[in-house]
Amino acid sequence: MTEIEYKGALIKAPLPGLNDPEGDTVPPGLPPVFDAHVHLFPDWLFEPIWQWFDTFGWPVRYQMGAAKIIEFLTAHGIERIVGLHYAHKPGVAGKLNQFMSDLCRRFPQLVGTATVYPGEDGADKILKAAFADGLAAVKLHSHVQCFDMDSVGMHAVYAACQDNDKPLIMHVGREPKSPAYPCDPYELCGVEKVERVLKDYQGLKVCVPHLGADEFTEFRELLEKHDNLWLDTTMVLCDYLPGIEVPHLDTFRKDRIMFGTDFPNIPFAWDRELKTLIGFNLPNDYLEAILFKNAAELFSI
Repeated sequence: MTEIEYKGALIKAPLPGLNDPEGDTVPPGLPPVFDAHVHLFPDWLFEPIWQWFDTFGWPVRYQMGAAKIIEFLTAHGIERIVGLHYAHKPGVAGKLNQFMSDLCRRFPQLVGTATVYPGEDGADKILKAAFADGLAAVKLHSHVQCFDMDSVGMHAVYAACQDNDKPLIMHVGREPKSPAYPCDPYELCGVEKVERVLKDYQGLKVCVPHLGADEFTEFRELLEKHDNLWLDTTMVLCDYLPGIEVPHLDTFRKDRIMFGTDFPNIPFAWDRELKTLIGFNLPNDYLEAILFKNAAELFSI
């Protein structure tokens, strides 16, 4: 056992897996579903990621390869998928981007993203090649890559995405904080740093996953001020993570929230968050926006 910190409280890790029942398909009565947060890595990288989760996170319930992930979600009624990955060190982004491009050619329901290690040599060329190969956005993870959002390397990423009209998906919410990360996300992340990027690059479309956990109120307010910001719901609505109070989703700007799951790296049923959304009794137009329309517009589907 180890300890992770959430909002100043120490929590024993790994957290337990859940044996909640899973459905065979998307719950009836829902509009089409676009999962905007699915992780796709080659097996050589998935395996150490799952080992990390076993020690510092939770047991990953769906340990399957990238192609099987797409097939599983499609067979269960998910219509479109955004595939996310991130380069954990310099020199691997090109290989990962090629892997994602190859998957996109096999699976038309997949929207593939590129990645890069901010500040690495040739980062601009890596992204240019990825965009030319059809990848539709860029994914970064500050907790893993430990980038300063105001660094020269990050400004190069912002400019590349803005100039090519490609959304930038950045895990730059402060949580979760863990001693297993090589940096302190509270020093690198936060709503004020995101707002600076939104102001400096007004043509850049930015998506912050997990509703910006843990600064839910602050990111909700930021949505009202900036048209170039989106949030996704990933792992926030499922009543699993300790210390998280599920935000009232209907108080967020409805045209800027997207549904996401973190599949396959989850410790509970694949449809848990969909069932939660049903329980919110949201209006149909809100559900249509969150579950499909907003992601389709962001990724130009």
